[in-house]
Amino acid sequence: MQITMTMLLTICPLVFLAGFVDSIAGGGGLISLPSYLFIGLPPHCALGTNKFSSSFGTLIAATRYAKGKQIHYKSAFSAAIAALVGSYLGAWLALSINEIFLSILLVVLLPMVAVFTLVNKKFGEENKALNFSDRRVIALSVGAGLLLGAYDGFFGPGTGTFLILILTGLVGFDLTTASGNAKIINLASNVAALVVFINNDAVVFAVGVPAALCGMLGGWLGAGFAVKNKSRIIRPVFIGVVALLFLKLLWDLFISLNV
Repeated sequence: MQITMTMLLTICPLVFLAGFVDSIAGGGGLISLPSYLFIGLPPHCALGTNKFSSSFGTLIAATRYAKGKQIHYKSAFSAAIAALVGSYLGAWLALSINEIFLSILLVVLLPMVAVFTLVNKKFGEENKALNFSDRRVIALSVGAGLLLGAYDGFFGPGTGTFLILILTGLVGFDLTTASGNAKIINLASNVAALVVFINNDAVVFAVGVPAALCGMLGGWLGAGFAVKNKSRIIRPVFIGVVALLFLKLLWDLFISLNV
């Protein structure tokens, strides 16, 4: 297909915004993927090109979190390996289970997550994981990586957001460290998927390269804001992404049930 300047001028600001949001609270794909479809990329190319640009944005965001010393490396890399395994299992599971059941479950759970976060004003402000042994933190992180990797392979929307929620609520990290660890885990699953897309010629590099540069800038600035302002910025962005994810899943469920 022919790539025009209008397409690039449309997609680049949107991918920048997606990278900025994703680096703070996950969920950037809720902005970027529809944007690739909007400029006319076929669905499989939109998925592949989105994965290409988001992988670089995630890498830059992870680097910024690392520079700010907001990553717990032992648990992050252990969970990243578990996420790769989980993603494979999730993809296998997707072949045998109807995703509508998961959609219904998430539509019920997401409002509860939003209310819980709003009511608990100090949610994610304290790094409670510092009070636990490394063995416990790593074990819980591996469980989170395996579970969310499977979710990513099976269904996908909002994986980074759910990772932050679990790493904060279950493992005990503050929101900033949870966001940093989530970037490492996301990067692992992104790269694994990207290899598949590239091997199947599903990445439009003429669009993906300039979009990736914008996503990297958004990821760098967003991670910087998160490291500097911590929960003051992560918490409201997180709630906004949860609301956006809820609306997206509700719409998808409506479409699926009316086909």
